[in-house]
Amino acid sequence: MILRFAYPWFLLMLCLIPLWVWSHNSKRFRQTLNFPSGAVFSKLPVTSAQRFHPFIQLLGILAWILLILALARPQSGLRQRSVTSDTIDIVLAIDTSTSMRAIDLGATDDENRLDAVKVVAEKFIEARSMDRISLLSFAGLPYTKSPLTLDHGWLTNRLRELRTGELPDGTAIGSAVVSGINRLRESEAETKIIVLLTDGINTKGEIDPIDAAKLSVDPGIKIYTIGAGSDGPVRMPARSFMGRTIYTQEKLPIDIETLQQIADISGGRFFRARDGEELEQVFKEINELERTEIELDEYTLYTEQFFWFAAAGLGLLLIERLLSASRFGRTLA
Repeated sequence: MILRFAYPWFLLMLCLIPLWVWSHNSKRFRQTLNFPSGAVFSKLPVTSAQRFHPFIQLLGILAWILLILALARPQSGLRQRSVTSDTIDIVLAIDTSTSMRAIDLGATDDENRLDAVKVVAEKFIEARSMDRISLLSFAGLPYTKSPLTLDHGWLTNRLRELRTGELPDGTAIGSAVVSGINRLRESEAETKIIVLLTDGINTKGEIDPIDAAKLSVDPGIKIYTIGAGSDGPVRMPARSFMGRTIYTQEKLPIDIETLQQIADISGGRFFRARDGEELEQVFKEINELERTEIELDEYTLYTEQFFWFAAAGLGLLLIERLLSASRFGRTLA
């Protein structure tokens, strides 16, 4: 709440109040009766009217203060903001094929690729508070986990639910690209992007990834592709004959050339993430490349408060006049 005065120069009249108080209490300006001696009155007990007299004067002072404030036109204001932004709609397409169980991107020895990606993707979502984001998982086929939404709390919960093995195994990159494009085709956002992360090569789906990327050109959708995973052999969990978890060393190829072409065709960029640090840096760089422009328009709505100050001042002045005319207003000098 903001308070201002439309005519603040009227507040200078407040300086006259001490002068009024002085003149009101000075014997020079008061009507008096002369007695040969006032000693006899000094012996009289103090009455309730005498005790009440300063309160009447205080009412008068408050009344004049309120009336002067009313003349200055007090106005209360409520500050408001309107936020406008060039929105960005984003589809996060994350590979959940069984190869994402490999352990080479996480911060610990038991954190697989998908777990590491979820940690970094969650930070990315938190940094895009003004943008609508959709979550798409894909393996042998794509599956939309969340439509475009601003409810990032709900979106984050859906991200945490991602698991390998939920979809038919394989890597359908072309189908994932088409599904992401369909999510953004009707979007009216200024900028539309797909962030596609995979650790393999296209092995499933009925559409070629390059042909799928060409479909992004007309609606103006940029695709940022991420090839996640180290170049050498990686640890892969497996079940032993006795049902225990064992680890094998496997080399998992990534089709870097295809990912690069997808990005080039759509006007996006290709990124390589060989470890956890590079993965985090990739998402930070994408976050910096696609900034949401936000404009804050701040204004204040003012409401006139003259009536309340004037009414209170006149009310107190009336009470003060009535009390002054009563026995409470008469005291002995």
